[in-house]
Amino acid sequence: MTSQKTRWTWLGLFLMVGSLTADDALPVITNVEAQPLIAQINRLVEALVAVGEPLPAEIADQIKMASALPEGADAVQRLQEILDKRCIAMVEINPESRVKSQTGPASKELVQHGWRSFLVKVLNNAGVTSELRVNSPNAKQIVKRTDNSPDPPVTVTPADVRDRFLEVMMFNSRPLTPALSGLTVEYRLIQVYSRDAGQREAELAFDVGQGTADLGLRNELPVLFNVKPATQVVLHVKDFDGSPTTCWFEIRDKNGRVYPAQSRRLAPDFFFHPQVYRADGESVLLPAGQYTVTYSRGPEYHVDRREINVPESSSHVESFALRRWIHLKELGWYSGDHHIHAAGCAHYDNPTKGVEPADMFRHCVGEDLNVGSCLTWGPCWYYQKGFFEGKVHDISEPNYILRYDVEVSGFPSSHAGHLCLLKLKEDDYPNTTKIDEWPSWDLPVLQWGKQQGGVVGFSHSGWGLECKSKDLPNLEMPKFDGIGANEYIVDVVHDACDFISAVDTPIVWELNIWYHTLNCGYRARISGETDFPCIYDERVGLGRGYVKLDGPLTFDRWVDAIKNGRSYVGDGRAHLIDFKVGDVEVGKNGSILSLDAPGKVTVTTKGAAFLAENPNDAQAKEIRTSRLDRHPYWHVERARVGETRKVPVELIVNGEVKGRTEIEANGSLNDLSFEVPIERSSWVALRILPAAHTNPVFVEVGKQPIRASKKSAEWCRKAVDVCWEQKSKRIRDSEKEAAKAAYDTARAAYDKIIAESPSE
Repeated sequence: MTSQKTRWTWLGLFLMVGSLTADDALPVITNVEAQPLIAQINRLVEALVAVGEPLPAEIADQIKMASALPEGADAVQRLQEILDKRCIAMVEINPESRVKSQTGPASKELVQHGWRSFLVKVLNNAGVTSELRVNSPNAKQIVKRTDNSPDPPVTVTPADVRDRFLEVMMFNSRPLTPALSGLTVEYRLIQVYSRDAGQREAELAFDVGQGTADLGLRNELPVLFNVKPATQVVLHVKDFDGSPTTCWFEIRDKNGRVYPAQSRRLAPDFFFHPQVYRADGESVLLPAGQYTVTYSRGPEYHVDRREINVPESSSHVESFALRRWIHLKELGWYSGDHHIHAAGCAHYDNPTKGVEPADMFRHCVGEDLNVGSCLTWGPCWYYQKGFFEGKVHDISEPNYILRYDVEVSGFPSSHAGHLCLLKLKEDDYPNTTKIDEWPSWDLPVLQWGKQQGGVVGFSHSGWGLECKSKDLPNLEMPKFDGIGANEYIVDVVHDACDFISAVDTPIVWELNIWYHTLNCGYRARISGETDFPCIYDERVGLGRGYVKLDGPLTFDRWVDAIKNGRSYVGDGRAHLIDFKVGDVEVGKNGSILSLDAPGKVTVTTKGAAFLAENPNDAQAKEIRTSRLDRHPYWHVERARVGETRKVPVELIVNGEVKGRTEIEANGSLNDLSFEVPIERSSWVALRILPAAHTNPVFVEVGKQPIRASKKSAEWCRKAVDVCWEQKSKRIRDSEKEAAKAAYDTARAAYDKIIAESPSE
């Protein structure tokens, strides 16, 4: 056996030359104390157990025996001989803190879509105690968030996608620490993931901070991996009635890692989702092992969870049966999200300039969303607008519809409020070839949309309308400095706005302006949206509109029901259906109930909600106790009464609560009835705050207009001035005269309403 003195002679020569050998065998270092090295190795062994890749029993026994050797030098030597064989790399940090690396003898085997752990031997001649880091050009993101930043676009080619198959990370969690110990020798844990099967070469580069990479680039290490194919797991997905369907799956191993790895995903799987969507008979690739699978299909379904064991084989089959707690379509109510995107925000910017219609449709079906309105906006406008056809996309099915329309966002008028333009025949504003040429304020755009038979309104209404009060309505004056329903205060006077959007901004902010304009007699409706994946990127349909249809589902009929208010909005976990005032059903006959004189009216509905039985579930409690201006803005958990399983249903007349009852949120439908006196023309609605809200029924007494509140009218009048002060600065000079005239018309209209409204 080579003596310790001889070994040190070779090591000194090695360091003098200044390079690491390319041999598989790694040098054994003896100038390290046994006790701290053994302690560090014991933590390493515990870490391997924690990540689910414990050492084989015989290796663990060898480490215990080596650690017990009476001579410290013998223990140090034997431990390195045992562990070096499992090292994928050795990293040397020279006295100047420069980092060089060498390939280790460990077998470079990976498994497709799986994580493998390897050891890295660290020779720390500088005694540094910073973090050992690893990166790889093969692990660069293949996507970027656009969020309208001024950064130049990233060009990603198909070859880039091919080469970016890797995930790599140092495991620095307990029982390990992020920082190196400072020992001359220690071992660290590296984890490697491969998206692909077969032979793949990756480059690993190590450093211990800024400027520590070796000047000769010797910290960069090419490694040829042999990646075993994963098991193809075929998923049978059956709906509540046994029919095949599509749902979402969230698949995690016992360490909580998500499969397939999110950062390596390409459409139809989205990298910002833990879940993937699969239809009956489709598959996922998983390495052999045990997994926890959570699965469901939108808010009308139960969320279920179970364990599966995937064998090491070419294929494996698992079956999943879904459970509903309510079925709104069977009751004549169809869900939809009128504001989702296929590009921009969290979406893939390159190489596909967003995602394709088939990808968006899969997500809509997987969330049991009957209507998905995919809006093209600033990012990727010129590519995505190619999917606009002025009709539903051919991929649509009888109960699931996808249509492309427009959000005016990233356009010159964006400062005045983003617009949803639905059911358009033409998506280019007249006499324009670029979005920069569109109007710089909203009214002309809304009027153009309506002239071609479109249904138009404001997106994410609460932005710019922030208020501290939790009251609805309240008299705080917002700054009108955002991209929500800001210019709505003017446009509603011109009968140019069919709806404002709700559910994707704080509820008080978005409903306050709506309540005030309803109190003035204006009749814009509300519609539910998610603004996926910009405000909410968890999934489509987190904000929904439910509309009543008496016949088959079509996009035009669904959108017209939004315009007519034959609908309610919510998070899909709370429902208020078949709302009537007297014999007038919401959305029918203009939603108008005519009374010759003041009197009592009967208000009826069917209400349902679903809450988890345990109010102290950590996630439920976090939602319930968070501020109203924090995600999720609308959620039935926020409506829970104390620690019961009940939620309140409130009767609203002119913005004020005139009746209240509680229902058990166990998924069952409850027949509800209220009696309320109507003294003058009023609007009536129902809500489960903040989870569901109906559109109003308008009760006209003696054919008089609704003049519910002088204070609301005064608020609206002042709001016009505040909005003008904010928005006029960015309206083009060539358009400013027309804009001022429109604002003046709104001022005069509110002045008239003030004069006609009774004092409170």
